[in-house]
Amino acid sequence: MRQMLFLFWVCLVSVVFGVAQAESPNVVFILADDLGYRELGSFGQAKIRTPNLDRLAASGMRLTQHYSGNAVCAPSRCVLLTGKHPGHAFVRDNRSTPPEGQYPIPDDEVTLHELMKRVGYVTGAFGKWGLGGPGSTGVPLSQGVDRFVGYLCQSKAHTYYPDSIWDDGQPMPLANTPPIPGHAGLAKDADPNDPQSYDVFKGQDYAPDRINAAALDFVRTNKDTPFFLYYPSVIPHVALHVPEEELKPYLKLGWNDPPFTRDGGGYTPHFTPRAAYAAMISRLDRYVGNLLALLDELDLTDNTIVVFTSDNGTTHLGEEVDYKFFDSVGELRGLKGSLYEGGVRVPTIVRWPGHVTPGSVSDHVSGFEDWVPTLLEVVGGAEVIPNAIDGISMLPTLVGKSQPERPYLYREFAGYGGQQSIRVGDWKAIRQSMTKGNLEVELYNLSDDVGESNNVASEHPKVVEEMAAMMSSVRTPSSEFPLIPLDGPVKKRKPVSVGASQPKRP
Repeated sequence: MRQMLFLFWVCLVSVVFGVAQAESPNVVFILADDLGYRELGSFGQAKIRTPNLDRLAASGMRLTQHYSGNAVCAPSRCVLLTGKHPGHAFVRDNRSTPPEGQYPIPDDEVTLHELMKRVGYVTGAFGKWGLGGPGSTGVPLSQGVDRFVGYLCQSKAHTYYPDSIWDDGQPMPLANTPPIPGHAGLAKDADPNDPQSYDVFKGQDYAPDRINAAALDFVRTNKDTPFFLYYPSVIPHVALHVPEEELKPYLKLGWNDPPFTRDGGGYTPHFTPRAAYAAMISRLDRYVGNLLALLDELDLTDNTIVVFTSDNGTTHLGEEVDYKFFDSVGELRGLKGSLYEGGVRVPTIVRWPGHVTPGSVSDHVSGFEDWVPTLLEVVGGAEVIPNAIDGISMLPTLVGKSQPERPYLYREFAGYGGQQSIRVGDWKAIRQSMTKGNLEVELYNLSDDVGESNNVASEHPKVVEEMAAMMSSVRTPSSEFPLIPLDGPVKKRKPVSVGASQPKRP
């Protein structure tokens, strides 16, 4: 009798545990750095090899009209992790805080990691953080992250062979003697046509390898509990640093690859920059493959949602990254730093076995602010979704149900001359050079002009008027990152806390 009761309780616990597991899928969110819309094979890339990501796309859904949080690193990440669009987000531009780090998000800014912890998830972040340097309110361990390995500072992440990266709150020494700078030129007497002249920019201890290993270890350690793995890779952001084994296959292709010598500035030189850039993306693909293989090995694949996307479009540094050669943004206009489509429309893949249809495609318009409510609904944590966010859950779209078109998608960026954009349906309005006082609105119909080549503002004055009004009403001014001329000049001040409430969306 006792044995029968024991078996009954074992079965009951197993059933309960099984249900709990099914309702608490693991979350893996992989964020590439400066990866363009057409730089994956599954999004039309013909030269760069991305077999693991292409298989991920084949087993999940491609989102073809998904927008990064902003046009550069830090503000894009702020949108992603807080669910607020750039007109409400705290960080709205890159800003360094020497000697290390970026302008920090304050204590009372609620991040996705903090929300995931509230519903019982172990949280990790591995890669480039960019939302606060050492000792600030923005460091990962103060923003809901249980385990962090990587770079706190975007500038430090310009080299892949540093002397150290961060391991939680302590430096992790790397065996690079000396460390390789992210910005340095050839020696004065070096021959730019001699490949050995570039050997000084090759290190021994590749930081992304360490970061990938730490991410895999996080999965192994937490395989028996729901986890949220945020993997903001530093790749393929320049400098062009990549191990030789990844580079060699591309050197055989005869690309007529002119050396990048850094004569006009930029990051460190490379003898074969086209091959190096392609190899970096393939290295990222390899890291993704390592992670997917581990999920298979640990029997976690079926209970894990995997998201892959990029923080903004391809870099505009054409001598280092030949975006024309790679057709990096395809038919889109603009690159990193621009609110035209090529700067903010990013390749996005979602795999969730049993929920997302393999090989499916969605053109539903969505953005980084949508991941906070989406992922919290996925894990059964809808009750902790903050009211003061701009994101709209994409869960209906992901599981193949119909979903209303979002009312608007708003972006603003105080950098690169000052910019605003808003998309309503197929209409997109954009302002450029606002720092110079320009408030002229360009208007494009993306349904027949995705390349934004035909400004139809003069033909649709009423639409322009309505879109301009919306660009004023859907945002709040920022004293830390003012959008000139709307908010006035930049004020020098220390980081301040921001309130939890925001105006209601129209």
